[in-house]
Amino acid sequence: MSMVDGPKVSAGAESARLGADASSVRTTAKGTRTQRLRDRWNDLTRPQQWLWLIVVVVLAYLLPVLNIPILTTAPGNDWPLACFSMASFALIAVGLNIVVGYAGLLDLGYVAFFAVGSYTSAMLTSPDSPFLHIPYLWTIPVAMAVAMFFGVVLGIPTLRLRGDYLAIVTLGFGEIVRILATIIPAMKGQVGFQNVGRPPGVAADGIPIFANSNGTPWYWLTLTVILIVLLLVGNLERSRVGRAWVAIREDEDAAEIMGVPTFKYKVWAFAIGAAVGGLSGSLFAGQVGFVNNQKFDVQSSILFLAAVVLGGAGNKVGAVLGGALVAYIPLRFTAIADYKYLIFGIALVVIMIFRSKGLLPARQRLLAYGHQAYRRIVGKSDPLSQPPGALPPSVDPGAAVTR
Repeated sequence: MSMVDGPKVSAGAESARLGADASSVRTTAKGTRTQRLRDRWNDLTRPQQWLWLIVVVVLAYLLPVLNIPILTTAPGNDWPLACFSMASFALIAVGLNIVVGYAGLLDLGYVAFFAVGSYTSAMLTSPDSPFLHIPYLWTIPVAMAVAMFFGVVLGIPTLRLRGDYLAIVTLGFGEIVRILATIIPAMKGQVGFQNVGRPPGVAADGIPIFANSNGTPWYWLTLTVILIVLLLVGNLERSRVGRAWVAIREDEDAAEIMGVPTFKYKVWAFAIGAAVGGLSGSLFAGQVGFVNNQKFDVQSSILFLAAVVLGGAGNKVGAVLGGALVAYIPLRFTAIADYKYLIFGIALVVIMIFRSKGLLPARQRLLAYGHQAYRRIVGKSDPLSQPPGALPPSVDPGAAVTR
């Protein structure tokens, strides 16, 4: 045996070692239940995925009608109204997820856009308002446009900041909106606006379909809006804009060096997120029927952020789940509702320790049909299942070692 060549490793032993390492890595990569479910979902064909999604959507629409005993909030809280509250928080979380989850911009004043949407609908429909009155449904796009305008106004001078500085500025913006609602006479402070408009329609008994006490049609309307927003956000996520946001979130300096106009895309994130926030605020004002300055404090903004973090920042489905949970838990367990900030604070600490990416982590593949294209090109093997330094299946490891 030459001292230069060294001892030769047999092909069988090396193959066995590589196989054991591959099994270990595969177990680690797919050991969690969430990962197994995600892999099973990715293995389904597109029609099968849509079939399951249709079943889930139908069950979601039937949720206020079914009134499942285990899930219901009655008798402490009306179940259809609780469903609307869950849907409203879910829509807010989807909008904030665009800013925090996709673009990685820490926004602690998102409640300001929610307030802008609420006040826009209230000031254009309430009889207490001296301004021009228009039908309620027309106020929804107006509220989105006004909130988007405020998002751009806030974003242009502040989005050159990062991290904690940006968080402090957005927190101050949220407080500015609340204080302006208090000191400007036209916004009526604590007195607020009553009898905010609602969508048209009257039932056979003469009661409006979208009455403040009837949460079912409001829930169906909000759920429909959520589905439309999710489709639009999903397409946006897979577009050039979505990829730019993810690049900014991961490393803004590297993205800028590679030619991504980071400032422009950050302003877009703020504007689109603000539009969704204004939309949710407009729906909230119509259902409650009353808007004043007491509904838009810092605590509400922190709950919105907690919903995104708990569900999974960067995952739109996780944001829906997180928003629904944040609204549902205090309504379901009324005895602990006064301690909800403490409970969600502890939950955030636990989530950060044991599942730092949230209940439903963000996907790493953003290109449309990218996973299927990859599997067609390289075969069924997943690079995550190969240990570092492993050779392709077509290469004989024994021959490589002995050579």
